Amino acid sequence: MIEPTVIEKLVESLRGAARFNPNDAERPAVVLWPDQGAQWQPVITHLRQLAPELLTYGEYEPESRIGPAIWLRTAIDRVLPEVEIAEDVTPIMYLPGVSRQALRTVEECPDSLKPLVELQYRGMCWTQKNGKDWTVEAFLVSDGGIGLDVARDDATRAAMLGALGELADTPVHRLRGRHLEREDFDRLLLEDLPRDLLRWMNEPAGAELAWSPGQWAAFGSRCREELGFDPEKEGVLVAAERLGKRVEPWDAIWSRFVESPVSYPQLVDLLRGAKPSDLLEDQSSSWPQNNEAKEGELRKSLAALGAQAPADATAEIRELEETHGPRRDWVWAKLGQAPLAQALRHLNQLAESASTKLGGASLAELADRYTAGGYEIDDAALSAVAAVKGAADFDAVGRALNAVYRPWLENAARHLQALAEEEQIPGAEDANPADLAVDAGVVILFADGLRFDVSQRLVARMREDGLEPSLSWRWAGLPTVTATAKPAVSPVTSGITGASPGNGFSPVTADGGQPLTTDRFRKLLRSAGYQMLSPGETGDPLGLGWTEDGNLDKLGHDLKGRLAGQIEEQVELLLERVQSLFTAGWRTVRIVTDHGWLWLPGGLPKVDLPHYLTETRWARCAVVKGGSRVDVPTSPWYWNGDERVALAPGTACFKAGHEYAHGGLSPQESIVPLITVAASPAVEQSVAIKSIAWAGMRCRVRVDGDGSGLRIELRTKVNDRATALCEAREVDSSSNASLLVEDEESEGTSAVVVALDVDGRPVTYMATIVGGQ
Repeated sequence: MIEPTVIEKLVESLRGAARFNPNDAERPAVVLWPDQGAQWQPVITHLRQLAPELLTYGEYEPESRIGPAIWLRTAIDRVLPEVEIAEDVTPIMYLPGVSRQALRTVEECPDSLKPLVELQYRGMCWTQKNGKDWTVEAFLVSDGGIGLDVARDDATRAAMLGALGELADTPVHRLRGRHLEREDFDRLLLEDLPRDLLRWMNEPAGAELAWSPGQWAAFGSRCREELGFDPEKEGVLVAAERLGKRVEPWDAIWSRFVESPVSYPQLVDLLRGAKPSDLLEDQSSSWPQNNEAKEGELRKSLAALGAQAPADATAEIRELEETHGPRRDWVWAKLGQAPLAQALRHLNQLAESASTKLGGASLAELADRYTAGGYEIDDAALSAVAAVKGAADFDAVGRALNAVYRPWLENAARHLQALAEEEQIPGAEDANPADLAVDAGVVILFADGLRFDVSQRLVARMREDGLEPSLSWRWAGLPTVTATAKPAVSPVTSGITGASPGNGFSPVTADGGQPLTTDRFRKLLRSAGYQMLSPGETGDPLGLGWTEDGNLDKLGHDLKGRLAGQIEEQVELLLERVQSLFTAGWRTVRIVTDHGWLWLPGGLPKVDLPHYLTETRWARCAVVKGGSRVDVPTSPWYWNGDERVALAPGTACFKAGHEYAHGGLSPQESIVPLITVAASPAVEQSVAIKSIAWAGMRCRVRVDGDGSGLRIELRTKVNDRATALCEAREVDSSSNASLLVEDEESEGTSAVVVALDVDGRPVTYMATIVGGQ
């Protein structure tokens, strides 16, 4: 895998600021990027090539997407024909010379900025967690940025800013694992022929204009001497041909291009036009049209799989992987121009695993096999579709899934349904309400439609963040629809019972027999002592909590087969919610869900169930009318075992056209996760902060106990490194540490002095006021 560059990480962070939870908010109108020091100005032109949604506040230059406040307001409202911004993309507005504070009050805001003030309420601000601007230094060193180890002295800061243009194109892996100082940034400014050549090839007129006559002469001289190439006489097309042929010494230039191809977008068409007729096979990866032709061949082959038997399709996918798999290491894959080759990796994994049916002699054994690895087939199917975007590619991957994934899905569902005829899926009478209750300090996070394979992605992300979640499973209530299954995972099941599934499969309150509406469900939770927390609230972490987040089920119904492309964002939103609850002081988060879902691009099969036999009929379940007999499986209703509901056989639906559905009985719908994760504990250490003394903006800290290996840091939030107000210092042999706050505007701010162990985790802390009481 090719590592991202600094500027690619910057784009990722800016776009991440636009992420929003559709359960709680609309898409932000804009991402505001305040930069009071205008530190990022040198890379804005380059950045706009990677993020065309970027607009800049300044003098009117519409061709460069720069303009005054009124023009910017009009542009983000998408009424300027010369500024095209897709509806599903959030524009980014760069504000050089403007601080976040300048936008906060209309009275103090300059007239030229006042049209932008209200955007901070309709949009999001790309700032640090402490609300300060993202300086270059903060972005490089913060966990919320890249997390590099950079010296904090003035000389290093100056060198860092001076080399920003070169730093932007540097792969992050080249900067990790060492302490970066002034010399490291100065080295980036030294003559770098591969970089200069690629920049010239990408934009020859701009490069020649930016260089002095002496620089241009030196560049030409070095090219002639080291590469045997005259840029003035031979031009960029000849350079592109030699670059693509990759004959020494041009192979080193190619390696630099591969490190950061997005930094040189014009080279794609340049290489296309420079492809020689005497092409050698080992150079085929250099030319974009070769990759495009192979993508076309693969598209045709995948589409043809839809008519093949599973075994034949599996063998064909294996051969396709041998042919096209190596293209994932081509530069075109990093540029997103080999989506089918990326999808093929997941299709190959899926086909090999799906050749073995999901077995098990009992319900528990089947569930154990599914949760031990069977879910990976579902995950691979989602990943294959998420890799592609265009309609033709989506159709081709869908046909391949129909050949190798659909039979496995069908067999798994029918096997589970056969086992359920012999051994009943647990109902409300089998549940122990005490198993669902939690202790003080624990908040229950309900995530609608968190299927088991998706929960595994969430668990993996938690572990990447240093958390240690535990994952188990349970049977969802039947039928697997929210009205039935959501109350079944709540801590108030003792206040809920079932009369008849009615038209909506909804239970009733045990006290009064009233339909369990959303308001009545919340009232039961409040009566049991649970705080009802909206997606943006954190509540009192010393009590009990219930909150709901995630949008998987709604997106599935809306997007159908295209849901696959939204999975990662939904996982990140859930993780952010968990982290926000921990930051607020909650001790433990328990994540529960109501049901999973069946998903198959191209559509699940349809089975007939006559209207006159049913009271109500949903995609995968129905209420049978009176004593009617139906030729489909039936199951006891979760909330009243004397009432039976009809379930669609296998993976079928009672209605046509469903690519996403739930309500029936299959491993994907019925085996649901239960995740419990605790906040990262501080390592126990026999130490305490004994005293804090301020002398101006210098803070002297004395610790009591074994301070060896400890560092002291001043923060505004105990568990949030991004809120640090100065550089951490080690406790010396006399159990003292001295901290200096350079930002005089911080004086009078409430803060905490935090003692950190060797892993950077808080051990103990003491509150203080910056500058003293």
